[in-house]
Amino acid sequence: MDVLDRYEALVGDFDAFRDACERPLPNVVRVNGIKTTPERAARAFEEAGIAVTRREWHDGLLELDTGKPGNTWPYAHGWVHGQEEVSAIPARVLDPDPGDRVLDACAAPGSKTGQLAALMDDTGTLVANDDNLGRLSALRSNCDRLGVTCAAVTNRDGRNFSTKELGVESFDSVLVDAPCTCEGTIRKNPDALDNWSHGYLNQVTGTQKGILRRAVELAEPGGTVVYSTCTFAPEENEAVLDHVLDEKDAELVPFELGLDSVPGITEWEGETFDSSMERAKRVYPHHNDTGGFFCAKLEVGA
Repeated sequence: MDVLDRYEALVGDFDAFRDACERPLPNVVRVNGIKTTPERAARAFEEAGIAVTRREWHDGLLELDTGKPGNTWPYAHGWVHGQEEVSAIPARVLDPDPGDRVLDACAAPGSKTGQLAALMDDTGTLVANDDNLGRLSALRSNCDRLGVTCAAVTNRDGRNFSTKELGVESFDSVLVDAPCTCEGTIRKNPDALDNWSHGYLNQVTGTQKGILRRAVELAEPGGTVVYSTCTFAPEENEAVLDHVLDEKDAELVPFELGLDSVPGITEWEGETFDSSMERAKRVYPHHNDTGGFFCAKLEVGA
């Protein structure tokens, strides 16, 4: 059975879902507010003969009529960053303020780190962490190109992340864009499901639970944790949240998105989850002509 067939009961129009998964993604970039404005970036592309389509839900996202946005001068100068549309969701939901202390727990290669820094006006403290040493060079390179100066890059396991030697004991907010099976990236990576297995699924969910658990511990009372994945699997989404919320003092809170989505689910293959899972959002490829995504917002208790 095809991996995606296991989600037929979750998706309202499964034929449209499958058709969307087989189409290539539009080429979208995020405007880097540290260096320029959406209007100025759009004008630069149009003057170079590249048609631009704006996104209503996010004025900093531009769809470009070119197959190689990375070869353009606005990209080289750090005015924009290649970022799939749904990838811009979690930082927007976290919505940090300038001067905040923020942890990006799974930061490489840096798309969301750069977005968080821009939302923070490149002020405060942004800890960009990743446990994969090989990916840190891309994280640092992207931060340099985007002009990010408020970020400190660390190489630690998010499951037991320590604030020792960082000069902070806790964070106003934490982003956990967790490592996952990446099913929702199939439009960009057609071979994303080639090595899918229940064994790997079980392995990655254990990691996700550990990172989210630690994120809740690191957030200030009343602080925000955003949990996101680019996968459809309830085992990696609602089940992870349900498990951690059974252990930690936090609750799911509603949020506005601006994109078409459906609520998180409360039952999957005989397992039931807390009704608050409906406050999470699932974005399927056929909803907005994007990749697949899952996002939830947590408020940490006292």
